Amino acid sequence: MRATIHGVIGVVAALAIGISFQSNAVIVARAQTAAAAQVPPVGGLESALGTERSGEAFTLTFFNRPIVVFRARVLGRGPAERGVGARRILDDLAANNVTGPVEAAAVDGGSLIRINSRVVFAVWPPDVDDLAGETLAGVTDQTVANLRQALAEANEARTPGLLVRAIALASLALLVASLLLWGIARIRKSVTDRLQAVSERRITQAGVADLEVLRASRLLDFERGLVTAVLVAVNFTVLYATLTFVLREFPYTRPWGESMSTFLLITVENLALGMANAIPGLFAVLLIFLITRFLVRLLGIWFGAIEKGRARSRWIFPETAQPTRRLLTTLLWLFAVVVAYPYLPGSGSDAFKGVSVFLGLMLTFGSSGLVNQIVSGFMVTYSRALRSGDYVRIGDVEGTVIHLGILSVKLRTFRGEEATIPNAVVVGQTTTDYSRFADTGEVFTPTSVTIGYDAPWRQVHALLLLAAERTPGVRRQPKPYVLQEALQDFYVKYTLFVCLENQEQRYFTLNTLHAQIQDLFNEHGVQIMSPNYLGDPAAPKVVARKNWYAAPAASDESVGASR
Repeated sequence: MRATIHGVIGVVAALAIGISFQSNAVIVARAQTAAAAQVPPVGGLESALGTERSGEAFTLTFFNRPIVVFRARVLGRGPAERGVGARRILDDLAANNVTGPVEAAAVDGGSLIRINSRVVFAVWPPDVDDLAGETLAGVTDQTVANLRQALAEANEARTPGLLVRAIALASLALLVASLLLWGIARIRKSVTDRLQAVSERRITQAGVADLEVLRASRLLDFERGLVTAVLVAVNFTVLYATLTFVLREFPYTRPWGESMSTFLLITVENLALGMANAIPGLFAVLLIFLITRFLVRLLGIWFGAIEKGRARSRWIFPETAQPTRRLLTTLLWLFAVVVAYPYLPGSGSDAFKGVSVFLGLMLTFGSSGLVNQIVSGFMVTYSRALRSGDYVRIGDVEGTVIHLGILSVKLRTFRGEEATIPNAVVVGQTTTDYSRFADTGEVFTPTSVTIGYDAPWRQVHALLLLAAERTPGVRRQPKPYVLQEALQDFYVKYTLFVCLENQEQRYFTLNTLHAQIQDLFNEHGVQIMSPNYLGDPAAPKVVARKNWYAAPAASDESVGASR
């Protein structure tokens, strides 16, 4: 028992790292004695040293290379204090050119790390990260390998010949990299000019666009940007490879170069593996895309035949065929996206899910008005209230329908303006379609005048019908007709109903009709009482025929001749 106690005390003194500088022979003898002695399980060497797990960790590094991670508290000394003591011993050994041999000796419950028979530090079970799958034997072997490599590099850094060789190789690498970067910069302009010349020749020969249009477009700028991006990537690759090589040539910076090289290799490997693993999923996505595209084309052919009258359907009309095709196409593609989503590379990653949730929230909070317009668009389309090309009146706006969209209706007014009316506004307004029955001649356009009771109503009827007959753009069939809409206090309201040949020329045709009405009533001495009547004038308010073309007006014949 006395021999056992002396052995334990010797190991404690050796593990005090830097506090007691006993001879290596005494340390080894006591460590071996402690290992061979019969120590009770509760009173083992680990328990005698008071070894316990600490809440902190300290990585012992030597010559810029990690050696081992201390996690245990030994004799009240924390991991950082143990690491500082071990670092002092390593510096002292390196200063004396002691680089080996490095070996490990097993003691009760731990491992002693020795250099040239001198104990530097020990590795205990609390230093092992069990959750990471480490074992004491594995940590010990890795520590010995790391320490051997660090000591060899420290010795290499003190060898002038090796340093001169490293400087020469690094200088050569920098020179080669500089020449490569210079060459890339020189060929950049020539490659860009040659690519631009080839593009201009191919596109002009194909007849897609002329040279001026091509140069004014952004295509050539895109090609130059693409070449620049490729060359920037090549420059970055050259710089990265050169820096990695230079760092690996010098012992102290070699770990950094190895880390850069490992990072690049691991990144390339992960990308290659990711691409290889994504091939089956991409094939499934491609198959879904091709099937959906085939179905969309079939729908396009069928709905196109319905729109042009070559096919008929009981539930689809020609004017609703196009929007129905768009709706079904959108639903098909949305369904294809939902089916293909699990096969997309990275669809299971947190980043992909986060982006999906973010887009979903944006659509949820910002689509209330959008959904209202879309639903209103469906109501406008499937109620068949409007057709493209019809001349309509929506609220206070009159014009020709040039576009029926999901969100709005566009009209072109007679002034050449384009009016955009949201679908929700269209649904909430009264819409009048002047063109729906215009082809059958059943759409009548009214215009009214008020005439005094002293004018024979039969004469007024005849004058209005004669004005309609003389007006270009007014249909002869069905015939115009006149109604006496109201018998007012001082005059009668007469309304002439005519059918127009072209509803888009509505205002211009009515302008000519009103001019004809004034001329005929003036010619026959019938006074128009509009808009108000206060009393009978001394003489009828009519324009004599001789004054119809008072200056600066010109006669109809002279105007026609000048045109």
